[in-house]
Amino acid sequence: MTLSDQIAKHLRHVHFGGNWTASCMKDILKDVTWQQATMKVQNLNTIAALVFHTNYYVCVVMRALKGEPLNAHDKYSFDVPPIASQEDWEKLKEKAWADAETVARLIEQLPDNELGEDFAHPKYGTWYRNLGGLIEHTHYHLGQMALIKKML
Repeated sequence: MTLSDQIAKHLRHVHFGGNWTASCMKDILKDVTWQQATMKVQNLNTIAALVFHTNYYVCVVMRALKGEPLNAHDKYSFDVPPIASQEDWEKLKEKAWADAETVARLIEQLPDNELGEDFAHPKYGTWYRNLGGLIEHTHYHLGQMALIKKML
């Protein structure tokens, strides 16, 4: 198994399960209603905002893996669309699952020798750093989702 395959597997694990933390987004979110997903707890982000935020960066990496120019702005990463029904909530989650799987497949196609090359621009570091960072970022916010869910 190549290093790219391992990275793709790790990305799938944080979204769909199988990692050594025994926590994944799909399991944490499976019984969260749209009302819970949009409920504000103290000054914390909502669960829906965190799902959107993590997926925003998955999409950034997806576009980069497809050879598109890097066009991402942190200020837009929490611009979650309105969630006014269970259907809206399910669509947001399904988009996150589909995008994660697409990125995992694209990572599998990335030759290992390219992992050490620059991600879009030298100031962002290597592909390896950014793919690992994407997974770490998702785990970080997954923990927040789990805590907010418990608080609800």
